[in-house]
Amino acid sequence: MYPADYKYTKTHEWISVTGGVGRVGITDYAQEHIGELVYVGLPDVGRVLKAGESFGAIDSSKSASDLYSPVSGEVTAVNAALPENPALVNGDPHGSWMIEIRLSDPGEIEALLDAAGYAALIEHAE
Repeated sequence: MYPADYKYTKTHEWISVTGGVGRVGITDYAQEHIGELVYVGLPDVGRVLKAGESFGAIDSSKSASDLYSPVSGEVTAVNAALPENPALVNGDPHGSWMIEIRLSDPGEIEALLDAAGYAALIEHAE
């Protein structure tokens, strides 16, 4: 259910890294619990983030949540389709990335959960 080549945070973000650049989004578990998204707020390209720092926010009719960067680095792109159509995340949470970030410390990836670790985390949360 959770892509094996992604890494995951305890705050329900995922990251897929290719060539030192990561695409970040939220997990299926996160979108399921927050409900249908009505707002996605993303950072400006060029913003430098630290691992664990909030980079944006999502809102649904049920609640609002901050989004947290899994790694440190510079935002190199944002998914411009999401502010206009936030529900894309609900339809494909593991394919609808939010930001691309150039990793400043690739070693931070090792501190994140793999798919099995994330599945165990959410199993205990329910």
